[in-house]
Amino acid sequence: MTIQKEFVLRYRDNEHVRFQIPPRACEKKIAQLLTEQILAIKGVYSVHLYRSQNKLSIRFHSSICTFSELAKQLFQILTELESQGWFESQKQLVLPKPGRSKLKQRLKSTRISRWFGEKYQAAKETFQAVKIVGKLTTKGPRALIRDPEKATIDFLNDILVLYLIKAHWTRITQEWLVRPFVYRYEWLATFYMFFLLVRSRRKK
Repeated sequence: MTIQKEFVLRYRDNEHVRFQIPPRACEKKIAQLLTEQILAIKGVYSVHLYRSQNKLSIRFHSSICTFSELAKQLFQILTELESQGWFESQKQLVLPKPGRSKLKQRLKSTRISRWFGEKYQAAKETFQAVKIVGKLTTKGPRALIRDPEKATIDFLNDILVLYLIKAHWTRITQEWLVRPFVYRYEWLATFYMFFLLVRSRRKK
């Protein structure tokens, strides 16, 4: 999962935004670098990164820097830091063992290996989400025994919603949130989808 998808907008005011950020962005050196680069954005006058709470607070002058411009520059900063390897885990930074290291590096650098790596990571994330959704929707074996048809339909509905969110996540964070009025029909469709999902859960 790219680092941009792990920055979740939790609060937005006229000149103040808060994000829930991943733990790997809260390491001391990364947090300091990220804070400095965000403060360098024209119009931003306050940045607080709460490492223990995994939260990022940004205050800015809307007359100088709009929310749309702030979001674009923030995403650009994250993209550059990620390309430089700042968000890689310590396990990934361990030096390879001698011997077959060159062959392994060549295999990892091929397009086929990168493609399989991306598909494996996506499948892993989806499988983990499916397990969570399954626990939330079926409410254990009792629901499945009591009404197997409804439990199965609820589970499949949640999987569909999960897939749609995952497929459109980049557009949601980079376009829909930035220009909600332009994408008002997309938001209406999203809200209606959640309305149908909640309505299907109501006990008859």
